[in-house]
Amino acid sequence: MKTVGFISLGCPKNQIDGECLLAQLDAAGYTVADPYDGVDIAIVNTCGFIEDAKKEAIENILDMVQLKEDGTVKKVVVTGCLAQRYQNEILDEIPEVDAVVGLGANREIVAVCDRVLAEETVAEFPAKEELPLGGERVLTTPEYYAYLKIAEGCNNCCTYCAIPQIRGGYRSREMDDIVDEAAQLAEKGVKELILVAQDTTLYGQDLYGRLALPELLKKLCAVDGIHWIRLLYCYPDEFTDELIDVMATEKKVLHYVDLPLQHANDTILKRMNRRCTAEQAAELIEKLRERIPDIVLRTTFITGFPGEGEAEFEDLAVFVNETEFDCLGCFAYSAEEGTPAAAFEDQVEERVKNDRKDIIMNDQYSIMQEKHEALIGQTFEVLVEGYDEYSDSYFGRTYRDAPEIDSIIKFTSTDEWNEGDFCMVKVFGVDEYDLIGEVEA
Repeated sequence: MKTVGFISLGCPKNQIDGECLLAQLDAAGYTVADPYDGVDIAIVNTCGFIEDAKKEAIENILDMVQLKEDGTVKKVVVTGCLAQRYQNEILDEIPEVDAVVGLGANREIVAVCDRVLAEETVAEFPAKEELPLGGERVLTTPEYYAYLKIAEGCNNCCTYCAIPQIRGGYRSREMDDIVDEAAQLAEKGVKELILVAQDTTLYGQDLYGRLALPELLKKLCAVDGIHWIRLLYCYPDEFTDELIDVMATEKKVLHYVDLPLQHANDTILKRMNRRCTAEQAAELIEKLRERIPDIVLRTTFITGFPGEGEAEFEDLAVFVNETEFDCLGCFAYSAEEGTPAAAFEDQVEERVKNDRKDIIMNDQYSIMQEKHEALIGQTFEVLVEGYDEYSDSYFGRTYRDAPEIDSIIKFTSTDEWNEGDFCMVKVFGVDEYDLIGEVEA
């Protein structure tokens, strides 16, 4: 029996790639185990998007190399975005690694593992466009929710971002293939589908010559067993009135939008190669809130982008405080090698970047507290995710919260609930970032 330990890092899109790798290995007779308990092969499916992600990936690779030196792991294989981005550099700098394979080699993972067990050192980097858009998966999420990739790659070419270099141009997945996978996931017990791509709103433009996300959503809503459909990574540029109408009318589509804006000063947005101005973003947000009054808006911003002075940062801070997003993530700019912005001359000091990030996040914390307190007395449908014996309460998520990045709701009940159940919970309090409630009798 051949055993494999698997570590997957980074975003849900990379997590899906990892699940496809696991399915291939499972079909080939490999057994998944904890690498720290001893395995034949440890696979590190890496992220390579920003500096912190690269550091995390390298730390995990070095951990597996140490296990190899200790005799706990026999071979170490590196896959994912860091492998695609740095290729032979990983083998040159960490020669203890047995294989480094790019995204285009994902369909060959079984052969790669067999080769390293036969004492080969493998470095394979087919065209990144050979990365499969779909395929069988071994879910690594709880059985009641799953990410569903609808496209791969990106055409936006933001000046700070290395994704087009790593994953190539935008490639939509065939609609029927997506719907078929959704039906298969529903048969396995999945109740919440979370749609992901580098830019979900662009879906279909390359394949069908039109923005086809609204059509796709309608077809996914017809899949029996799916209860919630959540949208992530919706760029504002292609957020059409048709998409807003579908969100407003289709009951399964949650009133939740992840809308990465990145900044709110037009000079900085232009330097980022973002096509949406601050005014256009504000108009879209106003339209969304008018058409869907209970819409939850999540966004991300970058502080310290080259050229961001006090005036440009002030525009961002004012926008955040005036717009009052429900959920917000802010990141200090990371100068990624090979991107245009890394070569810009007017870089901002690390201390200033981080101070500005802290200001935005502190402001957002106050906004979120006010918004959470306004929810007291309201009742929400909750997806049950577990039971905490220490607090003697259940916990779960409302439509307002995506898994792992947003808040949870802790609640009590006289009835028993299982993971994946839905129940109605009335909010009666706030605990830091989370809500407190009880099941309605």
